[in-house]
Amino acid sequence: MSGTASPGAFPYRLVATDLDGTLLRSDDTVSQRTRDALAAATAAGAAHIVVTGRAVPWTRHILDDLGYQGLAVCGQGAQVYDAGAHRLLTSVTLDRQLAGVALAKIEAEVGPLHLAASRDGLDGEVLVGPGYAVQGTLPATPFTDASDLWTAPLNKLYIQHPTLSDDELCEAATRTAGGFVNVTMAGAGIVELLPLGLSKATGLSLAARRLGLKAADTIAFGDMPNDIPMFAWASYGVAMADAHEELKAVADEVTSSHDEDGIAVVLERLLG
Repeated sequence: MSGTASPGAFPYRLVATDLDGTLLRSDDTVSQRTRDALAAATAAGAAHIVVTGRAVPWTRHILDDLGYQGLAVCGQGAQVYDAGAHRLLTSVTLDRQLAGVALAKIEAEVGPLHLAASRDGLDGEVLVGPGYAVQGTLPATPFTDASDLWTAPLNKLYIQHPTLSDDELCEAATRTAGGFVNVTMAGAGIVELLPLGLSKATGLSLAARRLGLKAADTIAFGDMPNDIPMFAWASYGVAMADAHEELKAVADEVTSSHDEDGIAVVLERLLG
């Protein structure tokens, strides 16, 4: 990261916000204060891009509620979505053969995993296997036969372990299978296997380029290790107060929590 945030005229042309634990409060709503701060930033000439680990089917209803018409980066960078037109502009899928090898290597190291998978597309289902605990109340389709995972293109696999912590599972998966897939942690109970080389920074850079914007124009907000590549790409990275320590370690600033309007706190200051 480079550059510093300074008072006066709004210094960024692009505001990139993570969704869960950042833009969304614990009740999955966006506060009026944060809505107003983002509206003021866009009125000052900045674009706002949501950059989330959720695939489009788990994101679209939130964007619609916000009246969001711009580009969104979904699926951990796999999808660039035009919210106004309700269509996918780009989509990257997971190599299912490599993913199968990666799963075998991880399970050989740590034992059986609980699995879920996000299918590609505007209406791609999230398949959830026995033992996998879905976070929140998002829609999912149960499966019992593991072969069902591989019958359609996927954005990602989700893995959980019955006894290992998220950090321990992420470390073990990276060590044993990092040459086949990208491994990231997106939240409590959310360790993901992604296409090799994919991150939020990949999708954000594509979306920014479509808008004629660059990394130097960008302030980014996040809360989890999956936001680290986005912070590395952006000019300025802001972690929420309750962010993972790995993200705080690389942030330029730590703001209030997502329940205390951390995004608005920073934007209001920058807007003067």
